[in-house]
Amino acid sequence: MSLPSRIALVLATIACACTLASAAPSDRHPTLDRAQIEQITGLKGSFSEAENVFKVTKPRTDVPVQVDGLAMAPFMGLTSWAAFTPAHGGRVMLMGDTVVFEDEVNPAMSAALDAGLEVTALHNHFFFDRPKVYFMHIAGMGDASQLAAGVKKVYDKIAEVRAANAAPAMTFPGRIGAENTITPAPLEAVLGKKGQASNGMFKVVVGAPGSMHGTPIGNEMGVNTWAAFAGTDDEAIVDGDFVMREDELQPVLKSMRGDGINIVAIHQHMTHEQPRYMFLHYWGKGHADTLAKAVRKALDAQAAVKK
Repeated sequence: MSLPSRIALVLATIACACTLASAAPSDRHPTLDRAQIEQITGLKGSFSEAENVFKVTKPRTDVPVQVDGLAMAPFMGLTSWAAFTPAHGGRVMLMGDTVVFEDEVNPAMSAALDAGLEVTALHNHFFFDRPKVYFMHIAGMGDASQLAAGVKKVYDKIAEVRAANAAPAMTFPGRIGAENTITPAPLEAVLGKKGQASNGMFKVVVGAPGSMHGTPIGNEMGVNTWAAFAGTDDEAIVDGDFVMREDELQPVLKSMRGDGINIVAIHQHMTHEQPRYMFLHYWGKGHADTLAKAVRKALDAQAAVKK
């Protein structure tokens, strides 16, 4: 390269560096209206300049919790949080983890879904906890004020449940028949599939294809959706598992919660599988036919995504 060319390259590099240095911080790292988020959520937050993330927290101090005989302080992992960061296109990304007791899970989940948030996981973090504690992970992408309002609705719903009953409930509402006398034929008609009957109970299983480490897997290897019914036709329970791809999770959740089916876990069962599958476990109470229709509706919502 000639000397004039080298000089020109150096000058161009310096000019570029000066332009970056003189740019406003908001041009390089979009900022959040942190005061607005605090006002909407009613919570004080903290800002990480290194990651450009603003996080609000809500310790669970309203219900005493013991884990393995230890009185747990919120500092030890009993604090709900919601974190906001600028995303592409002027939008904001939300991620959060919400501490919930068993009777709070489904009301809080419905509040999140109704507010336009996503629910991405539901699981436990402890063993031998009294009362049992679960963690519901939430996410969202959009306007910061709308996301913050969604977080507020989730936290308000939890507070509403606790205000009604200070101690977490030990059962779901509703009755279960004393004996198992489920009639299979009406449920097979609703679900559109033959099932298995055993001692007055009934179960339908729908497999899904996949592979893991290059080996084909399917129904018999646990890649399936199933629904099992017990109790009586009038006072039944349904429990089961839904296998879904990631983009099917929210439609299935919305469908099941819309019909009053309780979600009890959202997680994965495998690693390195293709395609990636999520699993949703559920529990519902009511008339057997009504429960079957709720499961069928969720299957239809999942199928609509695949189309």
